[in-house]
Amino acid sequence: MNAPLKQHLIDPEICIRCYTCEMTCPLEAIEHDDNNVVVDALKCNFCMDCIPVCPTGSIDEWRVVNTPYSVDEQFEWEELPEQAEIETDSATDTGIEALDDDMAALLAEAHKGAGGKSTAPATASKPTINMYNLGKPAIATVQGNYRLTANDSDSDVRHVILDLGGLPFPVLEGQSVGIIPPGTDEAGKPYLPRLYSVSSPRDGERPNFNNLSLTVKREDHGVCSNYVCDLKQGDKVQLTGPFGATFLLPSDANAHLLMICTGTGSAPFRGFTMRRQRETPNAKDSMTLIFGARRPEELPYFGPLNKVPERFLKKVFAFSRQDGEAKQYVQDKLRQERDQIARLLQDPNGHIYICGLKEMEQGVEEAFSDIARGVGLTWIEIRDAMRQDGRYHVETY
Repeated sequence: MNAPLKQHLIDPEICIRCYTCEMTCPLEAIEHDDNNVVVDALKCNFCMDCIPVCPTGSIDEWRVVNTPYSVDEQFEWEELPEQAEIETDSATDTGIEALDDDMAALLAEAHKGAGGKSTAPATASKPTINMYNLGKPAIATVQGNYRLTANDSDSDVRHVILDLGGLPFPVLEGQSVGIIPPGTDEAGKPYLPRLYSVSSPRDGERPNFNNLSLTVKREDHGVCSNYVCDLKQGDKVQLTGPFGATFLLPSDANAHLLMICTGTGSAPFRGFTMRRQRETPNAKDSMTLIFGARRPEELPYFGPLNKVPERFLKKVFAFSRQDGEAKQYVQDKLRQERDQIARLLQDPNGHIYICGLKEMEQGVEEAFSDIARGVGLTWIEIRDAMRQDGRYHVETY
């Protein structure tokens, strides 16, 4: 009888196919086909380099097995298998506990902060996942490509609208899609998709039209971002997805959303806000947005955001490079709003969403810790309980 062993797996429902883990793995133990990204048990040595870079926590999955699942088996999965009953004998009865202790220590070292896998809000709609993949992409037509940032800004952020025509492409607020840029990399392989959060609501950028929008920043030497930012009306684009099963909007009028973002991390929150405006236009005090950028002219959707009534969406801006003003970051604004944040941390209907650059996480975590401590609470305990309850979500890159 084989002794039980721990196998590292990726949850295909939550994985957004950004391929960051595959590019990070020093052992080339992570690979993909047209459908899934998987871990080869014969190569993986649990170095944990892939854990902190995963934006969704989908890679934080483990099973105890007598015989490891093969790569080919994993490629066929649409969801993870349940933990199977493990046959043991007296010589291996303590093996599983020892593996769990070892793995807990490794994961604690790998996470070091806010990392971890969330669950979807209990009231969220059921998402469609991985409907179109590398082998069968959807073809969309560019309806429009508009610059969001000031022309004299060195930050070129675009609002791109894609029309799906008669092609089914059900997408929810908070989900992502992949865009496949044309051409090949230095190794002669086709470029992998680049993931972008959808910035429109489920019924389309324009209500009841089969289209969606993306918020894309041009990056120096960014193959896909430059491709997308240069798209013209009428161009055809290959899409994969939709992806994402947890960073979703609760369908609950009583839910209060605290949305924290930087730059193009605002994309899903634009979709959240538009969906709620269409569903409950008279709602009050149910959404708060804390939005960080270097200066106002580099903040996507600054003009349209200011037109959303304050009673519907409370807007707090943090500018770090505004002339004549002290630097402000999102964590500073959290502390300034500590009374409201403290109430939300204790509200069973409170939801927290964080999206943007990974470097913002530590500051946000520290701010929440300070606020919780000020009212006699422990942030880590609150955060972990909210995550299990589907009310705490982080997607950072």
